[in-house]
Amino acid sequence: MKAIVVRDRDAATSGLTLTDLPHPHAAENDVIVRVHAAGFTRGELDWPATWSDRAGRDRTPSVPGHEVSGVVAELGYGTTGLTVGQRVYGLTDWTRNGSLAEYVAVEARNLAPLPADVDHTSAAALPISGLTAWQGLFDHARVTTGQTVLIHGAAGGVGSLAVQLAREAGARVIGTGRSADRETVLALGAHAFLDLETDRLEEADQVDVVFDVIGGDILDRSAALVRAGGTLVTITQPPSVRPEDGRAIFFVVEPDRARLTDLAQRLRDGRLDVRIGEVRPLTEAAAVFAPGRRVPGRSIIRVTEG
Repeated sequence: MKAIVVRDRDAATSGLTLTDLPHPHAAENDVIVRVHAAGFTRGELDWPATWSDRAGRDRTPSVPGHEVSGVVAELGYGTTGLTVGQRVYGLTDWTRNGSLAEYVAVEARNLAPLPADVDHTSAAALPISGLTAWQGLFDHARVTTGQTVLIHGAAGGVGSLAVQLAREAGARVIGTGRSADRETVLALGAHAFLDLETDRLEEADQVDVVFDVIGGDILDRSAALVRAGGTLVTITQPPSVRPEDGRAIFFVVEPDRARLTDLAQRLRDGRLDVRIGEVRPLTEAAAVFAPGRRVPGRSIIRVTEG
């Protein structure tokens, strides 16, 4: 099968190549998915799991991409709950070959059924961003109706979904970003926009929840915005500055079939919109990882038509 692989950590994006790999093996409780569309995170070439397995052994050449939408092609021994030919989408394991390939082996529990009227391109943009947004807002920050939530990077993959989910939950939403993001963020449903290029973060009102996807100085300065009893939640790094009288939480997204099912239904019903910036074929996937490249919306790789 054809796949995008990376072999040399020092070469980074220039080391990404399209090559032939053996067809993946379906281990116990796995399925083999024929990939129709794949999503990825630009920073994943810096993740240790891209280069080493759980025992710390080198696993290159490895296939990037950890969001997949496609059709079940094969069931591993003991796999239940899915059938051959079924449309599915979800997450691939961080320490196994990913979705930038014609076929990928995935634990069945990390996949959810995909409704027939949800296209694979949109579905491939949803797993990591959708689960991260939901888990950050509701599992960790426990957002409820009437609270005020400040979402950094509100025009991005995670942030744009977090804005929509928080707004639907009855929260007052303040989105942040660059000047060019203002209209996008307000159109997504944010009640207000804070321009990180021109506005002073320290002059913002205190909020119940800050959801950070930027890190660094923005994360540190955001601790002071959390009112007593509130929560600062981030996906970038453990916070070095904590709210004076509140919680600070760093988390990594976890697979959740039931939540994936719910997110797909929201997408199908028009209650959730994913921002797709570009769709490229597998032959052009390596170019999409180029450093400094900025696209408004998610970049999705189309692997198989249909």
